[in-house]
Amino acid sequence: MHTISPWAATVQADLENSVLIWEKEFHNYFFQVYNTGDSLWILVIWPNQVKMAFRAAFAMNSCFEVTNLFDDEEILIINLETKLGTYSTAISFPNSDKALLHYKTTFKANQPFMIPFWPRDIIPVTQSGNVANTNGTIHTNQIGSRSGLLFASMTKPKGGSFFYFQDLGSISEYCEATETSLENTVGGSWPEIGFQLPITEEKPLPSDKAYVISDAYVLFSEDTIENEIQETQEFIRNLADVYCVLPHPEIIYHNWPEITQNCLDELYHNKGSWTQTKGNSFLNAYLCDYDTPAEVMVQLAVLMPLNELTLWYGETHPVYNDLLEGIDSFYDPKIKTINRWLPELIEELDKSEEQKKEMVMDSWYLHHPLMNLTRLALNGEKKAEDLVLKSIEFAIKVAHHFDYKWPVFYKMDTLEVVKKETAPGEGGEKDVPGSYAHLMLLLYRLTKEKRYLNEAEKAVKKLIGCGFSIFYQANNTAFSAGALLELYKITNKKEYLDLSYACLACLFKNMQIWDCQYGFGKNYPNYFSVFPLNEAPYTAAYEEMEVYAALSEYLIQAESIDLEPALKILIPEFLKYAISRFPYYYPTKLPPEMVSDEAKTGEIGKTFWIPLEDLYNGWEKSGQVGQEVYGAGVGFGVMTRQYHQVRNEDFLIFTDYPIVNFKKVKKTITFKVLGNADFECNFKILLNEKSKIDFEVFQNKKKIEPESKSKTLAEYKINGDSSVKIIL
Repeated sequence: MHTISPWAATVQADLENSVLIWEKEFHNYFFQVYNTGDSLWILVIWPNQVKMAFRAAFAMNSCFEVTNLFDDEEILIINLETKLGTYSTAISFPNSDKALLHYKTTFKANQPFMIPFWPRDIIPVTQSGNVANTNGTIHTNQIGSRSGLLFASMTKPKGGSFFYFQDLGSISEYCEATETSLENTVGGSWPEIGFQLPITEEKPLPSDKAYVISDAYVLFSEDTIENEIQETQEFIRNLADVYCVLPHPEIIYHNWPEITQNCLDELYHNKGSWTQTKGNSFLNAYLCDYDTPAEVMVQLAVLMPLNELTLWYGETHPVYNDLLEGIDSFYDPKIKTINRWLPELIEELDKSEEQKKEMVMDSWYLHHPLMNLTRLALNGEKKAEDLVLKSIEFAIKVAHHFDYKWPVFYKMDTLEVVKKETAPGEGGEKDVPGSYAHLMLLLYRLTKEKRYLNEAEKAVKKLIGCGFSIFYQANNTAFSAGALLELYKITNKKEYLDLSYACLACLFKNMQIWDCQYGFGKNYPNYFSVFPLNEAPYTAAYEEMEVYAALSEYLIQAESIDLEPALKILIPEFLKYAISRFPYYYPTKLPPEMVSDEAKTGEIGKTFWIPLEDLYNGWEKSGQVGQEVYGAGVGFGVMTRQYHQVRNEDFLIFTDYPIVNFKKVKKTITFKVLGNADFECNFKILLNEKSKIDFEVFQNKKKIEPESKSKTLAEYKINGDSSVKIIL
């Protein structure tokens, strides 16, 4: 039996002894509304008679009086009054094809007051007996300021599942007025679960206007989740179904060619970005951090997107040659692989953290630079090819030693485990088998040697059964998803596609699909952010950039398979918003007062085009960790993926969805836009000021007109999953 609070103990009796004020049958579910005095409940009855109650409004220390009830078959609006103020609850069903409930409540106080308590808004209801005797499984719920979601199944009585999504962005005004936060507001313990309005501790709720205090979407299913594959795939489908009916913020277009040039200039000329060792130039990890020796990942994190930019521009920036020149300095002949730190500067490590001790390796960190070296090799860099082929046997030896289940830290010379688990009982870095598989598949492409393919298959077997726990670090989980998709395409084994979807579910679980518009969050768009680690309180520039690049490639590679339809919605929408958000990692785009004056590592230059590592979206200042030089490739990655040059023409084409099959034949340009036809992306033609070119644009053979047009820019909205033709 579960322990419950007084606010849960009386719900069953309150509902049984209250008058039904409204009822609707929809997709074989019954939805009933009750006023139980201190709560307005929506009782949902599954086709198998399982019941769940959703508290749409809470009267606090008072009782509700229904003053008006309006029902036009599309929406139900219930107006209520208490001694404390007035409420309005709107109930609707925004998807005619699915059992999806939406309820939204506003409250206007009669006078300012503090709110010291608020109960959760979901509780199971039994046919008879005690709610404390019910059981359920919470598959996942909100962590920190990620999406306000909760996905759960009823197991006693065994009934079905539901996906709950609180649109936290709607509650931003409440938090701005009361200086509260929406972190960790959706969760709880069975049987008292759901959303809990932030309590006020410093500032009372004003009486100046009505504030949204709940904006919930609930999708119901008769299926009880039986395993982790069903769990993660249903999560993706449910999230996409809810996303389709959410309001979405406007997209902000940024001039990425200009941003890219600013970043290149800053990187090249800012002395705080560089350190010198024995005649070679190396990037600092953080601006003005001269105490920490150069790291191989830092160099390659910028070198790889610079390589892409070089191929895009057709010319090489001096920074590229400087970085490439010193990269083989990281090879350690004692262990026959590249090391994290310059071997000749190992003695300068301050030992302040585990990874800053000689020979200690963070498991994911060994593979990451090897991936980028292999990508460089695939793009024709001979030095990178030589270096990765000299180093790869060590990575394979480590994989075999740990049987493809890596700890957090180990010693490179002895393979002794330094830290086994991320937390007691949680295991090591569970997505490293996937990132290792990604590395092996890159090598398979490079060498055509089948042993690398075999290594990849052996590694990903360790992801089976992990479900939502695969996620350790966002970029590595994204690489894992791509590797599993590639394995599926090579082998046609469905288990790899299922595991790929599980990785993507982990990523979307760790995203913030709401726009925080309180505190410092109101100074920049933060919708559809992805967090780097499970418990991370901030989003991080480099990890977000790598997730963006990996998911862009994922969508392109999945174009040839029957991809889960929900992903054709979620992936391109994430990409679209990422492109709109990324510039705000640069402190030049933020109000100075929201950027920290001090950093944990290095210094902060608020006027520099070097991204902050950490963006907070509430009341905390950003840049507390530092200004990450290794994130300088953010703009380069966007430039090479979203802007398309046209042969023998002086204009660029921009889309914020990925495109494929881009080609020009005589005076006709054609390409296919990926995504879902029900969603739009932005398509722009960027013209030279002196250009006099005329063009017509067709979508699916139908001519479309620009939403706006000037001498240098023509802007269109085009649908996903469509064919575009430009006739010059």
